[in-house]
Amino acid sequence: MHLSDLKPGYLTSREEMKNLFGGGTMSGIETPTTSPNILLYSDEETGRRYGYKDGWLAEEDDRGPVFEYTGHGRKGHQTFGNNGRGNRAVRDHATNGKTLRLFVADGTAPNSSAKRQRYIGAFTLDEDEPYTIRQGPDEDDNPRNVIVFRLRPIDDQYQHQHQDDIPTATESTAVPVPATSTSATLVDTENNQSKGGTTSGSAGGTFERREAQLSDDYKTFLEAEGHTVKRFKQKIKGLSAPLLTDLYDATAHVLYEAKGSTSRADVRMAIGQLYDYRRLVDPPNPTLAVLLPAKPHDDLAGLLASLNIALVYRDADQFTGYPVN
Repeated sequence: MHLSDLKPGYLTSREEMKNLFGGGTMSGIETPTTSPNILLYSDEETGRRYGYKDGWLAEEDDRGPVFEYTGHGRKGHQTFGNNGRGNRAVRDHATNGKTLRLFVADGTAPNSSAKRQRYIGAFTLDEDEPYTIRQGPDEDDNPRNVIVFRLRPIDDQYQHQHQDDIPTATESTAVPVPATSTSATLVDTENNQSKGGTTSGSAGGTFERREAQLSDDYKTFLEAEGHTVKRFKQKIKGLSAPLLTDLYDATAHVLYEAKGSTSRADVRMAIGQLYDYRRLVDPPNPTLAVLLPAKPHDDLAGLLASLNIALVYRDADQFTGYPVN
């Protein structure tokens, strides 16, 4: 077949796509060297075993729909390091001039046990939030960090079937989860400790790295003080994508929102996020706090004080504003 024959909804096989694009037939993320493409294969049966479902989010914005695709790696944290080459290829696809082509498993071929692959379309990563980090079990049922890519169709030539939708939440809930990473964490190394690298298509990569490092350092500080630190995974009724708060000090009942800069825009955003998140926190009425990498302008500090939101910021190797009252 020819590329021009590959239309959204076309039923094919991994072998046929290997002949068309190159690459292999075994991995969920195939990175051919003979064509400028990356092939993404999604299988609901596999996702069910690991507690996730790839698919279209119910939420759309002015840039259209988002398809969530879970990264590669069955054991331990998913990374962009040596064991996460496929994840790194997806993250860096735009820089490397590659197109993401998405397929979902759809039954089996006639007179065969081989799974059919239904072509969804050509995608790129969302520019503002190319991926998020969530918690989930690995193949040994151990908790680990999971990379979830946010795919945007390149044009209007894509297939959207309701069977590929991620179910929406039937009620709003908030569940404590380990505070092992932030949504901005850039997991470039095998132990998930590096904050190097950049996010694909995101101009805010530097601030995201600073935010991730700040959150990790403050988490370490709080734990050294004997505090239990978690986050809340919040599901909103009628929506698909969960919200993930920043740090929650369960010992002192303080909900933090961390930012990578002291700009007015970031402080305002932190205020809005805290008021949004606290509605579902249980026990109710946590103390709210903003965590910043340095002392902000006095006017911004006054704004936070007027709203009874605590301010904690890094001051050399200390955290001014702690303990939060």
